[in-house]
Amino acid sequence: MSSAIEAIIDAARLIGYGLRPKLLPARDEQYRALVTRARADDDFTAVVHAVAVGLELVVLEVSERTGIVVAPTWESAFAIRMTDYARRTNGEGRAAERVVHALAHLGAATLAFPRPADLADESYIGRISVEGVDAFVREAATRLADRVGDETPDPDTAEPDLQAAWRVYTRRARTGTTVDGRKLSSSTIGIVGKALAFLTDQGLLVRTSDHRGGTFRTTSRYRAQVREAGAVMFEELLSLGITEVSDGAGTITVGWDAATIQSL
Repeated sequence: MSSAIEAIIDAARLIGYGLRPKLLPARDEQYRALVTRARADDDFTAVVHAVAVGLELVVLEVSERTGIVVAPTWESAFAIRMTDYARRTNGEGRAAERVVHALAHLGAATLAFPRPADLADESYIGRISVEGVDAFVREAATRLADRVGDETPDPDTAEPDLQAAWRVYTRRARTGTTVDGRKLSSSTIGIVGKALAFLTDQGLLVRTSDHRGGTFRTTSRYRAQVREAGAVMFEELLSLGITEVSDGAGTITVGWDAATIQSL
């Protein structure tokens, strides 16, 4: 077998490790060796990126702490569709529910990395909770409701805009129980809980306690993913004028501005 083919096999194997989100180089000797090679050998790194392109994946980061972090393009077979996401979170996949999930993910990322320096610091660990994310989004939504007034039409059910999504969030119950005493999973607390559980399953968060509906810490993998999507996520938040909100335990200043967003 030629050395070129062996390099392709090793590159594919490294990407395969990256598709197992909870596996870290420290726990697998071969994974660690491939990460070290990718960081030291430019030719091998080029092969890794080429194999990723063929699989319609983007290499976001290769580090000894995180391993290789890859993200699918929209066309990739590895992309998670909304129908898949709804199934994994036991949701119905309806437009209104998708809005709440989208805002939950935006709130989680913002609370986890409220300052530009947090995304740049590989050692930074963000801590968020289900109740905190819900409080963050609900307060932001309420502010938007007060600012816009009652004349704003309902969001387009096909592709709701964040500027009108407050209607969806504020009209949905924060919490509640079913007739048989179970927690209401379609409440905003329930949906935020499912969103954070999904991020945990993907190796992006680690659950640390049951406090405040569930408390989580961020991983380096989540930092890399948020950094990649941040230019879109934080620009939306900035355009709505949400720079300071409460997570129910204190006030958080969102330190993002147009200049730092452009640097992502």
